[in-house]
Amino acid sequence: MKYIEIDEELYRFIASKTERIGESASDILRRLLNLSVENVDISLPTAISQPSLESEPTTSRNLLFSEAKAAVEQVIADQQSVIQPVTEEKEVPSTIDFDAIVSQHLLSQQKGAVGRFMYLLASLQTAAHNEFDKVLNVQGKGRLYFAQSKQALLNSSKSSNPKEIAASGFWVTTNNNTAKKQTILTEVLEHLGCDSGKARMIAEQI
Repeated sequence: MKYIEIDEELYRFIASKTERIGESASDILRRLLNLSVENVDISLPTAISQPSLESEPTTSRNLLFSEAKAAVEQVIADQQSVIQPVTEEKEVPSTIDFDAIVSQHLLSQQKGAVGRFMYLLASLQTAAHNEFDKVLNVQGKGRLYFAQSKQALLNSSKSSNPKEIAASGFWVTTNNNTAKKQTILTEVLEHLGCDSGKARMIAEQI
């Protein structure tokens, strides 16, 4: 049975890797370093002891502990890279035809900014299909702009004046001024993959 001295940082590092109650420091290190736990002397202590500081030069101890910690961290990193390989997410281009969502004839028939706002959202919902739920990510500071129920918007703000977007099951608050409606629609378009410049141009139709 051998004894080594470890600093507080390394002790906390080893202790943080405990997987079961009663697991000794030796077992933890053996597991992390992929060493067999069979035929291990049962007289080993349940924790690494700390003999007198005079038993070994400080410089040598610090070097040993730094190397041990680096080795354990490298083993863990290698194992995690095998179990959970890092994959890069590729951005999928939008399939929505943003040029086709605005019909000037139909837009001119809408009543006021609210009517034009609702028309553009309904046209976008039709074009986006299953992607339209991304509008739920467009939120204000402390309040909702979109929800899947009228009550959710009323809970966020009693004066939100919720309206359903066509028969989509998505609701939008409509009590914002025209400039804010344009900002909200611009964010919706961008969330659905529309170019920022084109998104602003469409939103200006409100």
